[in-house]
Amino acid sequence: MSDNANHHLLIYTYVEGMAERRGPYREAHLELVRAEQDAGRIVMAGALGVPPTGAAIAWRGVTPDEIEAFVADDPYRQAGLITAHRVEPWTLV
Repeated sequence: MSDNANHHLLIYTYVEGMAERRGPYREAHLELVRAEQDAGRIVMAGALGVPPTGAAIAWRGVTPDEIEAFVADDPYRQAGLITAHRVEPWTLV
């Protein structure tokens, strides 16, 4: 699969006990993700690990600055549930 679109991965690291702590913020976080999916910018997203220790979000056709704006608006980040994040270019083969 190669459509010449710009792809990036956003990798989150979560606080310990995320499964128990995310409840009050989960729906708002998922709404933010769904809005980007509906706009065609997020290709796929999901938690990493059981219980979740982080997340991976695959983006298409956006800049790292746009992804950083998403992170800043993410209710999980605003609540202090994300301890680290990084944005990596993703080359599809």
